[in-house]
Amino acid sequence: MEEFISFGRYFEDFTVNNTIHHSLGKTIFESDNNFFSLLTMNHHPVHIDVNYAKNNQHGEVLVVGILVFSIAVGLTVSEISGKAIANLEYESIIHLNPVHINDTIYVRTKILDKIESKSKPDRGIVYVETTGYNQNKIAVIKFRRKVLVKRKPE
Repeated sequence: MEEFISFGRYFEDFTVNNTIHHSLGKTIFESDNNFFSLLTMNHHPVHIDVNYAKNNQHGEVLVVGILVFSIAVGLTVSEISGKAIANLEYESIIHLNPVHINDTIYVRTKILDKIESKSKPDRGIVYVETTGYNQNKIAVIKFRRKVLVKRKPE
């Protein structure tokens, strides 16, 4: 008998106040940061100039904050938005600590609320808070979002 692994969770699969510890992590390499800086036109020298960064507050290159945010969101996709119809809102994105080249990001997500759709019974909104940590278990980013998620088919 074949078994198919489902990608993502349906609205009914989320439980308010539960925390999901996402299993994947992502090490941010110098190439990731350089490519992202170039792609997004963020040419601040603290992100791309080792000499400049060495003489500033953190003493080394900092990873672009939006890259850290994007990776943290990406690490949640299989469990949070894999069955999403849409991401409706991102809010309260807080950069808690710097991220450096070769840091590895891990995330966990707390389910804050679930709201059934009043107009379309095949979906609902899941409200979550995700926190990203580095390899030393230091929180580096925290954000909340609302995701429109499919309900289980009848």
